[in-house]
Amino acid sequence: MIVTENKIKIVVDTNVFISAFVFGGKPLEIIQLFLKDKVELYISPFIINELARILEEKFSWEEDKIKKILEILELKAIKVYPKTKVSLIKEKKDDNCILECALEGKVDYIISGDRKHILPLKEFKGIKIVSVGEFLEIYDIHY
Repeated sequence: MIVTENKIKIVVDTNVFISAFVFGGKPLEIIQLFLKDKVELYISPFIINELARILEEKFSWEEDKIKKILEILELKAIKVYPKTKVSLIKEKKDDNCILECALEGKVDYIISGDRKHILPLKEFKGIKIVSVGEFLEIYDIHY
């Protein structure tokens, strides 16, 4: 994938992926922006593994269906391997992996539906943390 300077760089929290793939709606609009090359999506092995696990365990998706989604992500998204460990969120340590991915990718936004741990941060080391709706508004206004 060719990285261009003018695209917004994003990390999508696993809960947004799940909402997009299972329920559609506004979370799916975020994924469509990525699929149409309107934004650069950054992922990490943690996000990929968590997404696969949740689709299988909680939504009983078949392996082939999960594999197709993961192949698209592997092909089109920018995969990073976070070197810096973050331990900001104590209550749910896995959420720190989202922050680590964003930090490694030097992204502009983390898009999350996690109102308990991630969204309340509002910002992390200069990276804005927004909801799906907030991001779509920002995108519509500026791009």
